[in-house]
Amino acid sequence: MTTIATPLTEAELYEAGRAARGDVPRSAQAEYTPPPGRDPLGILRTQHESRLPWLVQLRVERMGADPFAFYRGTAAIQSADLHAGVDSGAEVIICGDAHLGNFGVYRSPERAMVFDINDFDEAFIGPWEWDVKRLLASVVLAGRSLGMGGAQLRTIVLDASAMYRNALRNALRLPLYGRYFTPTDMNNRQVLSPDSERMVKRTLKQSEKRTSERVAARTLEEGGDGRMRFVEQPPVLTRLEPDIRALIDGVFEDYRASVPSNLALMLSQYTVLDVARRVVGVGSVGTRCFIIALGDPTGDVLILQLKEAGASVVQEFGQVSPALGYLDPVLFDRHQGYRVVGCQRILQAVSDPFLGYLNVEDYGFYMRIFRNRNASFEIGEMNAAQFTDYAQACAIVLGRAHARSPKAAFAAGYIGTGGAFVRAAAEWAHAYADQAEADYELFVDAARQGFFA
Repeated sequence: MTTIATPLTEAELYEAGRAARGDVPRSAQAEYTPPPGRDPLGILRTQHESRLPWLVQLRVERMGADPFAFYRGTAAIQSADLHAGVDSGAEVIICGDAHLGNFGVYRSPERAMVFDINDFDEAFIGPWEWDVKRLLASVVLAGRSLGMGGAQLRTIVLDASAMYRNALRNALRLPLYGRYFTPTDMNNRQVLSPDSERMVKRTLKQSEKRTSERVAARTLEEGGDGRMRFVEQPPVLTRLEPDIRALIDGVFEDYRASVPSNLALMLSQYTVLDVARRVVGVGSVGTRCFIIALGDPTGDVLILQLKEAGASVVQEFGQVSPALGYLDPVLFDRHQGYRVVGCQRILQAVSDPFLGYLNVEDYGFYMRIFRNRNASFEIGEMNAAQFTDYAQACAIVLGRAHARSPKAAFAAGYIGTGGAFVRAAAEWAHAYADQAEADYELFVDAARQGFFA
């Protein structure tokens, strides 16, 4: 595997980041100007071309709920807009879609509950600022949806921006091992308000219902031949076409070849019981996604999710070329699923051990466990104290995730210890939130006129 050419020490990288302010002043990060020929609706329609046509309308409906829901599905639009802006010149592994809805709790292999980024479909190697700006703009839009505005919301956004700065610096004080394997526990971040403590406890309680076992009990039934079958729940859960179902045993074998030997041996003792197509998310609606029921010799059932992995919007619409050294270049070129899995393992302190990848004909996929007590926080139900704590927690996680890349010290040097970048990024977020709301109005009007039909 090619190594990253970083002859500089972290101290030297930090100084290089400071020097980069001469070429790209931190104040320039506040500027948002729509690029010439900007076509947000055209980008969305381009994305729809590769999606299952009968699910496109469902995606449009979900994105049309409100400006924040729309924003969740427009990482491609924002990548194109960010490409036209400025960055300091250092890349890290980025989430590519780091909005507030893409963080949450899940169960680690050691069965501890952790808080981290939970969506990596757009993950790539790219400018660290892109994740920060996408997160902060989502704070603005979500805050507005909760009725916040004025000085209150500006303070919340500034605090989240500062928390990213602090988290990145603090993580860089740790040895590499600590940066990579220290999970985030919201309760250890600070003394939470009583409201936030209740929110965390409520979300953890709700996560107890989100398990593979519960999915099996609620969605599987015994068929006429004595085998377990998924019960259709259209349009969310539907049966497969016979020609696709015939491929699944081979798909499972290809997936097993991509996981560690201990997991491959364990999985060899499972039998594929049934497969169904399942609709997920907002931005992912229309992509090819399935759940697979596996039975073990004891009669227990495990549910895995097989999800399509297309090209990252950071590369496709942000026009970022993959940098060498972060991931295996051969696998990176052959498997979009490998990109997703590889970036997830880097960005998360602890990851799903069932992560694997494969290609099926012309499509890339990745596999993961389905419902591993993963749960998102209900942003629409938060009060001001809860929302403030949550936004800061997400910023901490993002800073720690970026600290695992070799050029993170450059980003820390560029940001510095003061408020110049913090204020600039927050100002950009407010300006871009205005753009997203204008795009949403355009989107809703176009949908009414059948533009996406």
